[in-house]
Order: sequence, then C-alpha cells, then structure tokens
Amino acid sequence: MKEKLVTAIADMEEEEALRLVQAMLDEGEDPQSVLDAGSEAMALIGARYDAEEYYLPELMIAGDMMKQIGELVKPKLRGEAALKRPLGKVVIGTIAGDIHDIGKDVVAFMLDVNNFEVHDIGIDVSAEKFVEKIREVKPDIVGMSGFLTMAFDQIKRTVEAIQKAGLRDQVRIMIGGSIMNDEAAEYAGADVYGKDATTAVKIAKSWTGGK
Repeated sequence: MKEKLVTAIADMEEEEALRLVQAMLDEGEDPQSVLDAGSEAMALIGARYDAEEYYLPELMIAGDMMKQIGELVKPKLRGEAALKRPLGKVVIGTIAGDIHDIGKDVVAFMLDVNNFEVHDIGIDVSAEKFVEKIREVKPDIVGMSGFLTMAFDQIKRTVEAIQKAGLRDQVRIMIGGSIMNDEAAEYAGADVYGKDATTAVKIAKSWTGGK
C-alpha cells in the first residue's frame, strides 16, 4: 500500500492519497511508513518540477496534501510526547529569494511530531529576519532550506549575518534542499547538511540530547 500512496501523491490524486493514508493508519501501519511514502513522493515531485513536467500549481497542491496527511498522522506519532518537555527549539525557513516550501514543511512537521518546539518563519526569509527571530526565540537549532543555485551564497550571507550579530555560537545550523550537500554546508559555514527529514530529526536529537 505504501507504493500506491507514493504514486497517488506524486500523481496529484489527493482523494486517493488521503484514503490510502487513513486505510494504512486504520490497519495499524507504522505512521512513519506513511511519512516515508510522503518523502519519496516529494522527491518525485521535485524531480518532475526540475524537468518542467510540474509547475508551481502542482507544488502548491502537493504542499496542501502533505499538510492534510500530516494532520492525520500527527496524533499517531505524538503519543505521550506532547506531555513531555520539548527537546529543543528550532527556527526554520527558506532563505531569501527562494519560495520553495515543501521540503521545509516536511522537516518542520517531522521535528514538531518528535517533540521539538518549531518556529517556521516561512519562505523568502532575509538574513535580517533570521537574526531577528533567533534573538526573539533563542533557539537551539536553525534550519535553512534552499532549492535554487543562488541559495549557496544566500545561506552563506545569512550565516555571516548571524555571526556578525554575535549569535553564531549560540545555535547549531543545519541546511537542506535538493541541491545541497556536505560541501555546501562547509562553504556556507553551517554545521551540517541534512539530506532528508528523517536525518534532520536524528541530527537535531543528537544535538539536544534526545533519543
């Protein structure tokens, strides 16, 4: 059923995707399997977007689907986590000049259901807004997402702004996005590259002492 869900999401079959998610959960399927299917589908959608088979409307539909799927899965994942003290605070956003939010939204959702206090500051976020939010929230982790070539330099500028503001040693910085890699993290001055939402959660937990 997982493969069918991947196909339904990637093919923009919203009703079928939501039906499959509910069926999987009703049958006792591990909710993580649903999220894994969503991640696989998002990768396919991203590839189709890069190939100009999909455009902004499809990305918006996919993002809405993932939010609805998230609402179905979240109660199953949370369990008693909501009763516990948050593992840490995270500020996350897509850097200036970039309006892609699917990957960011999936990571933010996964951190949320794993008991992190997540402050999602949206898309096209300036370096100044990142700095402002860090001062306000005092997070443990800052996540920056970028999907365009210009993202490399923009992330670097944002990290430099955080450094100039005297906040760099107070936060760990993780970057992500389809064009990102370990070399990009090193170039930008970030701490690490998170290749997907599952990896991002593992890294975040390792930084905050979560299990």
